[in-house]
Amino acid sequence: MVMGGLEEVGRNMTIIEYNKEIIIIDMGLQFPEEDMHGIDYIIPNISYLEGKEDWVRGVIITHGHYDHIGAIPHLMGKIGNPPMFMGKMAAGIVKKRAAEFKRCPKLNISTIDETSRLSLGESFKIEFLRVNHSIPDCFAIIVRTPLGTIVHTGDFKIDYTPVNDKPADLNRIAQLGGQGILMLMSDSTDATHPGYQISESSIGDEMGKLFEKIDGRIIIGTFASQLSRVQKIFDLAAKYGRKIYLQGRSMNDNVEIAHQIGYLKFNPKILIQNDNEFRRLPDNKVIIVGTGAQGEANAFMMRVVNGAHRTVKLKDGDTVILSSSVIPGNERTIQNLMDMVVRQGAKIINYEMMDIHAGGHAKEEDLKLMMRLLKPEYFMPIEGNHFMLRAHAELAEQVGIPKEKIFVADNGQAVEFVRNARGEVVGKLTEERAVTDYVMVDGLGVGDVSSIVMRDRRVMADDGMIVIIATIDGRTGEPIGNPDIISRGFIYMKENKALIEKTRMKVKKIVKDHDPRTPAADDYIKNKVRNDIGQFLFTQTKRRPMVLPVVIKV
Repeated sequence: MVMGGLEEVGRNMTIIEYNKEIIIIDMGLQFPEEDMHGIDYIIPNISYLEGKEDWVRGVIITHGHYDHIGAIPHLMGKIGNPPMFMGKMAAGIVKKRAAEFKRCPKLNISTIDETSRLSLGESFKIEFLRVNHSIPDCFAIIVRTPLGTIVHTGDFKIDYTPVNDKPADLNRIAQLGGQGILMLMSDSTDATHPGYQISESSIGDEMGKLFEKIDGRIIIGTFASQLSRVQKIFDLAAKYGRKIYLQGRSMNDNVEIAHQIGYLKFNPKILIQNDNEFRRLPDNKVIIVGTGAQGEANAFMMRVVNGAHRTVKLKDGDTVILSSSVIPGNERTIQNLMDMVVRQGAKIINYEMMDIHAGGHAKEEDLKLMMRLLKPEYFMPIEGNHFMLRAHAELAEQVGIPKEKIFVADNGQAVEFVRNARGEVVGKLTEERAVTDYVMVDGLGVGDVSSIVMRDRRVMADDGMIVIIATIDGRTGEPIGNPDIISRGFIYMKENKALIEKTRMKVKKIVKDHDPRTPAADDYIKNKVRNDIGQFLFTQTKRRPMVLPVVIKV
C-alpha cells in the first residue's frame, strides 16, 4: 500500500508486506496547501504500523529530495529505528537533517549503489537500478518477492547526457523486462506532459549563451537540490571568469555535502568567502546563486526583493534568472516576485522565455519507453495527483497493458497478490484501506493540529473573531456594567460604533433574561451568547466571525 503520494505530489511512502515482513520505500513530507495556516509541512500517517514495528525489515530511500526523506526524523523512532539503505548523496542530506531533531534516534544508514544486493528478512531480495533525476544518486528499487518482482521507479527521467551522473542503464532495464516483472510502480508527476524531457546538459548550453551577453551581476534562483544545475553554473562561472556567492542554508549544506563526496567538482577558490570580498568584486565578476525561485517567504530571493537581505540589494544592470518551473499553487507568489524584481531595475529571465530549466520527471514518451522495456504484467501509477495517475494509466493502456491489470489506487488502499490454485499469481485492487489522513507538523508539534484546529484557523482567517466579556453578579446573575467587546480581524471597532453598541445591548439582554431565582449557569449563557450573537452578526454583516464568550462572576 502507498501511504502518501497517490493523491498529492509529496508525502511519498510505500509499504510492501509479505508473510509478516515489511519493507518501506521512502518517507517524505508534503508542503502545506495555501489554506493550512501556520502548518510547516505534512507527513504520512503510520498508524497502520503500530504493533507491527518488529515486522519492518528495512527502509529504502530512492533519492535525497524532501518529498521522499522529509518525514524520516519524525517517523523512524516510532517504527523501532530499522536499518536504512540509500545512495551517498541522500545519506549526507538525511544525516544533516536528522541532526536538527533532538528526538530522532541515531540512524543506522548503509549506503548503496547500482551494484548493491540486499536480503531483507526471508521474503525480500533487493537490487538497485540507477536512474536520472535532478539530484545525483537516484535509484529505482527492484524488489524480488516469493510471488514475483516489483519495480518502484522513484522519481526519474530518461537523460542520455546527464550532468555529473551516469545515464540510466537501458540495457539492464530491458534485461529485467526479459526476466519478467510482476508489477511496475512508476512516477506520474509529468504524465500529463507530451514528448520527452529535455536533457540537463542542454540547459547549460542555453545558460552559457546568456552568460556571454550579460555584463552586470547574475542572480540565479533555483532549488537547493538541483545539483546538476548548480554544477553547470560552477562550470560556466569558471569559463567566464566569475566567482560564485552561495546564498541560503540548504544551498550551502547541499553544495558542501556534494563536494565532499565528489558529486560536485569545482575549485573551492571560485566561491566568494565573505561579504567583504563580495562588495570588492566588480559586477561582471559575480554570480549569486540562491534558493527561493518559488517565492518562499524566508528564502534568499524573497529577502532580496523585500530589501531584507544584509548584503544583496537589486539594482539596474542585474539579471535575475529563475531556473525552476512553477510548482502548482505558487503561480501568484512567483508573479509577485517577478514584478518586484523588475520594479527595482533588474531584468528577469524565466523558463518560459528560454530553456533554462529541465524538469526532473519523465514525460509521456519516456514513461512509455520505461513500460515497453520492463513489460510488466501489472501496472500502478504513483507519485502524483489523481488526474496525473489517470493520465499515466491511459499511457499504460496505449502500450498494451490490459485495463484490468492497471491499479489507480488511493492513499492507503491495498493492492494484493496471491497465488491461486493453478499456481498463477493474481493481483487485485482491494477495498482494504489503511488510515492515511494528514499528520501536520507545526513548530515542535507533530500531529497535534487536528482538522478541528485547522477549521478554527480557517474561520479566523476568513472572518476574524470577536471576544465578548460579560461580568455578572455571582448571587443574582444580574449583569454588572456593560459587556466588553474585542474584535480581531472582523471589524474595525472605531468605525462601527453602532454595530458594537447593538451587540452590547443584545448580550446584556441575553444575560438578563434568565430566571432571577436561579444563579446564572455559565455554560448556558456562553452557548446562548455564542449562538445568538453569531446569528445576529451574520444578519448584520453576512460574515461569521468566531464568537468567544467570557463570563466573569463577581
